Amino acid sequence: MTAGEAPLFRGEDIACRRGGHELFHGVGFALWPGDALLLTGPNGSGKTSLLQVMAGLRTPSAGRLDWQGRDIRDDLAAHAGRLHHIGHRTGSRAILTAREDLLFWSRVRAPVSRQRCLLALARFDLLHLRDLPVQALSSGQQRRLALARLLAAPADIWLLDEPAVGLDLSGLASLEAAVARHRRSGGLVVIATHTPVELDNPVRGLELDRASGQVPEHGS
Repeated sequence: MTAGEAPLFRGEDIACRRGGHELFHGVGFALWPGDALLLTGPNGSGKTSLLQVMAGLRTPSAGRLDWQGRDIRDDLAAHAGRLHHIGHRTGSRAILTAREDLLFWSRVRAPVSRQRCLLALARFDLLHLRDLPVQALSSGQQRRLALARLLAAPADIWLLDEPAVGLDLSGLASLEAAVARHRRSGGLVVIATHTPVELDNPVRGLELDRASGQVPEHGS
């Protein structure tokens, strides 16, 4: 980031309601190329909802989000095309092989090469399992397969909801390496997690407070 440079992705005074209850309000963040934002807070504080707002999947009750100074809601299709959103559910198709599932989800976003998909499988130690059906994979292997989409089809923004759940130490190392490479190339990463994920500094942070709905911002 250079002095005076505008952020790529910014949120201002965001509020979100669910079931008539306000989850949070006054949320603000600003991310520049290579930034990582870590979302923390107790269960029910709204971390998943905030990621959905960032992805354009949920409309905030107040505030706005901008990409390069333009409201993302002006063109939600373009915003969807610039991000990966990996939630709690992997969304994998049980009867497909690991390779077929990765190709399917990657081609939903953009044309991709088989070689790139194979490399993504290798990065998450799944290459030897590429011809097994998804239903034969363990829950941790299915989580790795979902995360391999990050590498198979490039995107500017990664929005990851508890990405380390179900991963062993090797899988966690693969995730951390993928995040580090993405940031070095100028990509943005937002992670909601209770599980420690080692990220290179600098890391920005938002802690959601279920009791007050306030969101203090901090950096480390």
